[in-house]
Amino acid sequence: MEIGGVRGDGRQETGGGRARVRAFPVIGRPPWLLPLLLVLLGVGVNLLTPDRLFVGAPFAAAILLTASLWTFRTTVGTVIAVLATEVVLLLTSGRSAGEVAVRLATNATVGALALLLNHVLHQSEARVASAHRVAEAVQLAVLPAPPGRVGDLRIAVRYEAAQAHARIGGDLYGVQRTPYGLRLLVADVRGKGTEAVGTATVILGAFREAAETEEDLGAVADRVEHALLREAGQREARPGRSEEFATAVFAEVPAGAPGSLRLVNRGHPPPVLLTGQGDVRLLEPDTEPDTEPDTGPGTEAYALPLGLGDLAGDPGSGRTEPVPFPPGSLLLLHTDGLTEARNAADVFYDLAEGLRGRRFTGPAALLDHLLADVDAHTGGHQGDDMALLAVMRDPESPEPSGAPEGSGRR
Repeated sequence: MEIGGVRGDGRQETGGGRARVRAFPVIGRPPWLLPLLLVLLGVGVNLLTPDRLFVGAPFAAAILLTASLWTFRTTVGTVIAVLATEVVLLLTSGRSAGEVAVRLATNATVGALALLLNHVLHQSEARVASAHRVAEAVQLAVLPAPPGRVGDLRIAVRYEAAQAHARIGGDLYGVQRTPYGLRLLVADVRGKGTEAVGTATVILGAFREAAETEEDLGAVADRVEHALLREAGQREARPGRSEEFATAVFAEVPAGAPGSLRLVNRGHPPPVLLTGQGDVRLLEPDTEPDTEPDTGPGTEAYALPLGLGDLAGDPGSGRTEPVPFPPGSLLLLHTDGLTEARNAADVFYDLAEGLRGRRFTGPAALLDHLLADVDAHTGGHQGDDMALLAVMRDPESPEPSGAPEGSGRR
């Protein structure tokens, strides 16, 4: 994020005070001496050329460069310095007063235009900065940073926007400490813009309420879907609105069994479990038995996305049987912006390959690695937003007896 944000491991990312020098995409921030060097170049060129010639381009370039990079006051100082330098050069070369006046009027005009340009750029930057501050406040309100630790569980989140100056979209995460254990949500709302943000707030609000009151994780997902359908029904009268739905995965570390995980998947990319030994498991929903002869072992019982559960047919429960969550393990929930990130050859990012055999000191290290790895894979051209949520169980945590057995899919 460019200006600032809250990291889910409890650290605040900020850009600090706004630097007044602007940066170029390739070379970064130019040296502050560059306008001075242009003035010196103009002096040198005019001293080496015949007196009948006067080269004014370096002086005009110095004025315009200063106007585009620095403050209004600095631009005024540069204009005055350039005009004074030109007066000295023109008078020492024996130019007539008329020619001196014409030259000075020309660069004075350039200086006036440069000051106007500087003012316009400053106003534009002020509006953009204000929009960024508002967007950041919205992000902090909709996606507040979760606690960095709950018991023996460490938590980290990241939100990476595809657009450089975007702050939040339809990807979302939620973390709720409840009487039933730690409950987690990552979801991806269909669509973009303010409508997607509005839907995200409905989902998060319903999740926070249901997570506190519903004992069963599947009932939490049902309550969230009900809230989404109710909100969509209230908006039907508004023209031009498309059907709203969201893929989502709900996870729970039960209060009485911290060595296990429970999951409900509503059409979302499967979570990933990274063991302390570096093994990677994709936690798919349980398979439905195949009732037809000779057609294979069955398919994963993914449920329909939130908002589509009232469609005809049996959508499946989306449940995963309890999965072991031993000390030192990392659970990763993510949106499809991670696995659908493409490189220049149109090849998707291989999440399992990017994690296999690796060990991380904590959830923040895992998420930072993934963001850097995806950035390297795509060359910095991310096509979709990413919401990432990781939970790690402390390696020194005692393993409870009678932890439920279960398996994830490798």
